[in-house]
Amino acid sequence: MLIRVAKQSDANDILKIYTPYVKKTNVTFEYDVPTLVEMEKRIAMTLKKYPYLVAEINEDIVGYAYASCFHERKAYQWACELSVYVNEKYHGQGIARHLYESLFEILKDMHIEMVYANITHPNIKSESFHDKLGFKTVAIFQKCGYKFNEWQDVVWKEKRIGQFRKPCDIEWFSNFSYKKYI
Repeated sequence: MLIRVAKQSDANDILKIYTPYVKKTNVTFEYDVPTLVEMEKRIAMTLKKYPYLVAEINEDIVGYAYASCFHERKAYQWACELSVYVNEKYHGQGIARHLYESLFEILKDMHIEMVYANITHPNIKSESFHDKLGFKTVAIFQKCGYKFNEWQDVVWKEKRIGQFRKPCDIEWFSNFSYKKYI
């Protein structure tokens, strides 16, 4: 398995993984599958500030993960939210773990201190996965989302990945190089 930085040209393969989650599950609260152009924009926008990674097996993209803004206010710049999606044919093979571990490595170098996961609750598989990686439950929001004609709960989990050193401004990320992670 190869973990690498995503490119806009990966958008079609990423959409193939994401589409069943939108159409068949409450894992994402998105109602409509994004267009190819929208997914290309999402990848490009994410890469301006945060890592967006794909996992390949035999040159096929089988999963992806990315970091995103936890909150817009500047004081939150040392925290981010993570998302991971794996082709359903490849569940249980450690792909999500490898993607997250790669994200952790990059985010630590970016001086990110805390990472968060926003998970539809209950989702035993995802909650257990995050628990095994050291995430701790910090909140459960009841009936805060509505999908498939049902109100959905959400659990927030957090994990400390940093050392809480004196913060540096992470605006430097625009010059950040992924070369050592490829």
